[in-house]
Amino acid sequence: MGYMGKYLDVDLSTGRIAEPSLDMRLAEQFIGGKGLGAKILYETVSSGVDPLNPDNILLFMTGPLSGTSVQTSGRWCIVTKSPHTGIYLDSQIGGKFGHRLKRAGYDFILCRGKVDSPSYLEVSSEKVEIHPAEDLWGKGTYVTESILKKRYKQSEVCSIGPAGENLVTFANIMTDKTHMAGRGGAGAVMGSKNLKAIVAYGSNKIQAIDPIKFKKLTRVFRKKVRENPGVKRRHEIGTVMWVKMANDAGFLPTRNFQSGVFEGAEAISGERMRDEFVIGHTACYGCAIACGKTTRFKEGKYAGLEVDGPEYETIALLGSNCGIDNLGAIAKYNEICDDLGIDTITAGGTIAFAMECSEKGILDQKDIDNLEFGNADAVHEMLHLIADRKGVGELLGQGSLIAAEKLGKNSKSFAVQVKNLELAGVEPRGSFGMALAYSTSDRGGCHQRCWTPGAELSGSLPRFSFKGVPKFVKESQDERAACFSLVLCDFLPFDISEMVEMLNTATGFSYTPESYLMTGERIWNLTRMINTREGVTTTNDVLPERFYREEAPEGDPKGEKINLEDFEKTKAEYYRLRGWNKEGIPTKDKLRALGL
Repeated sequence: MGYMGKYLDVDLSTGRIAEPSLDMRLAEQFIGGKGLGAKILYETVSSGVDPLNPDNILLFMTGPLSGTSVQTSGRWCIVTKSPHTGIYLDSQIGGKFGHRLKRAGYDFILCRGKVDSPSYLEVSSEKVEIHPAEDLWGKGTYVTESILKKRYKQSEVCSIGPAGENLVTFANIMTDKTHMAGRGGAGAVMGSKNLKAIVAYGSNKIQAIDPIKFKKLTRVFRKKVRENPGVKRRHEIGTVMWVKMANDAGFLPTRNFQSGVFEGAEAISGERMRDEFVIGHTACYGCAIACGKTTRFKEGKYAGLEVDGPEYETIALLGSNCGIDNLGAIAKYNEICDDLGIDTITAGGTIAFAMECSEKGILDQKDIDNLEFGNADAVHEMLHLIADRKGVGELLGQGSLIAAEKLGKNSKSFAVQVKNLELAGVEPRGSFGMALAYSTSDRGGCHQRCWTPGAELSGSLPRFSFKGVPKFVKESQDERAACFSLVLCDFLPFDISEMVEMLNTATGFSYTPESYLMTGERIWNLTRMINTREGVTTTNDVLPERFYREEAPEGDPKGEKINLEDFEKTKAEYYRLRGWNKEGIPTKDKLRALGL
């Protein structure tokens, strides 16, 4: 039936472990993953709860298609209240852990409370047990995973590194060494609960309601995915194909988003990475795309370094945004962040902010020599200081906005974040659609809820215009909310009708394309309700001042900036399409229509 039919409710404070049955009515209404996680978070965590308080919960969610033969079904997600933003968070993640969790017999794990001392959770089809983890505390995620996989054969592990232990608010939860729940600080929530890791293993079968039809549908779908030109391009180069395209179009974040054009882009491009450094392709469970790239550096300072990645967002934020044009250095940052458990996007945005502060004489720090754009060694040192919360790392361990509020001197105007979450790898003066997508995202400055650059570069949306943007953003957000509840990958090309047929065949539900998309809309409104009760209104759906005030200095967007009056009109139209009031709050009529 797609679902395993039960979940784990683990109270770390008392040691109580329960196995409630999955409420299939809620499963049909919210699907799984993001949607069901949001529903549980809304019902369980009261407004105003500190995300690092034991009263916050941490959900390890799968969906009805996780671990099945549907392409990219290795995806799963974390849902919690973010310590970085103070609002709703879901963080999508790949690898193999989601599949293993379902094979252990559970649709998700709900962790509440706080264990007294460092511990890890063993989850299997035979038993569930909390174990001491003093021997693992302080270790990086690579060693932690290696130790636990040797201890438990045929298992998968998710864990935190020192950053999560030290409550860095943008700490990751890592799995399969290189896959991360990378935004919003779920790793700090895990650290606040003294939970070092979860090990999952088991041999339960994941079955569809109609297994023969499901197998036939997924076989046809697999062939279609493999033949898709976009998939072939992603397999060839991976996400780093966007480095050159973004730079050519003028929206590659450069020197703390002061520009969208980087003179060193060719040196860190996907094409160069493919031609000189890639030695293999990697894939999550159940994925034919295999967009991951294993790179090896044979010469120079980073000779002998072999990593999976770096991905586009890492290159954009820790590369061009920090003025770094050395792929070996960026790959090393990738390795450091994965092992220490730090989000590369927020780390890059925060370090770039610190570099600009240093450049402007606002930050006089003594821990690092020459904290300036282009200093590769400074970035390396800064990552360790942040993870350890030492020296200037203590200031930056909560991100750019909190640092700006402490530093003052108008530094908040160039803290490049939305709702406290640092922006991803698209400069909005070069992609007006992302200006609205960032500002209305349910978790802050996020690129995964809606991606407009492809439509803008193809001509589906006009560039440097808000024409058609509200409708495009709204519909994309609804569709992604449903997809991230299944849980499937951002990169998977599919028609809604074929996905609905596979979903119905797996679960026995009777979705139509229309009701599937309405479910996505229901989920999006629910996450907005969570944020609304935390105080989010239209005053929070705003961009950093830099993009209203400063014109883009070069490239296609030269002379462009986000006109505040036009932006506010666009946002108002988005609210109207959503059925929200002028403050950006869902109306009772809209909630009633969505069954909320």
